[in-house]
Parts: sequence; structure tokens; C-alpha cells
Amino acid sequence: MGYRAAELGMEALGIPVERAADEEIVCVAENDACGADCVQYMLSCTVGKGNLVFRPSGKMAYSFFDRRTGKSVRILFRQMDRTGDRETMIRTVLTAPKDEVVEIKAPLYGAPEKARHFDSIRCDRCGEFCREDKIRLSLGERHCSDCYTPYDR
Repeated sequence: MGYRAAELGMEALGIPVERAADEEIVCVAENDACGADCVQYMLSCTVGKGNLVFRPSGKMAYSFFDRRTGKSVRILFRQMDRTGDRETMIRTVLTAPKDEVVEIKAPLYGAPEKARHFDSIRCDRCGEFCREDKIRLSLGERHCSDCYTPYDR
């Protein structure tokens, strides 16, 4: 599914399947299934570079953004008959006419912002460093997410 999503996404954006040098091509994967691995391999969209973003809706959907042109597309897989064997399903995903396996539409959201760099802050409880945007304040102390105790009253 990741292979077909990347292929159809790049086709819809009017660009060849290419590997992203930086953040010019962005993928938002709405699931954490193995298809995201294929998008990462084919397009060089990675979590580390900030151009592979997970938005866990549980849907088999991938949105692609071309920052150079501002174009975007969402590839949403249709519900498939899972009663057949795995090889038949794979062959269908890879070779069936696109209208039979996906819906191609506009993304439900805009392109994510470019990756930012953050300072590291020491947690007052465990002493480990944590990205500043993840630090939580509790009774005047700075706590990482592992040490923070939420107050949910």
C-alpha cells in the first residue's frame, strides 16, 4: 500500500517518484503500518528530517505535499475484500486501476510546518535532558513526560 500510495501521490502532484533531499516532499501518514516504511524508502521522507509525520487516525491514508509548488493530495485506500489470499490482495493493490483501490482527494489539513530545532532542558526529577517543547511544569519544577504526574481532577 505504501508503494502504491507514493506512486499515485507523486503522479497526482505531477512529479516523478523522487527521493526528497530535505523537506520539499512531505508525507503525512494516518497510520503506523508498514506502508509508511515503503514511503520512507521510496521518497526519503523520514521522521528525523521532519518530512514524514504521523497523524494516527487509523485510516489507510497518506497525504503528500510538494513545498516547492504548494500542491497536495491525499491517497485513501478503499475497503478491500480480505477473504482471498494475501498474494491476490497484494497484486490487486499494486496493479488494479487506481479508482478501484483508492480515492484521490484533497488533504483534510495543510502541510505541516517545517521541522524546528529545540534546546534541551534538564528534568528536575530524573536529571535527563529533554526537548524544551516536551517539558512540563509541576509545582515550579520542570519534568520530562516520564516524570510528570498529570493532575486530572
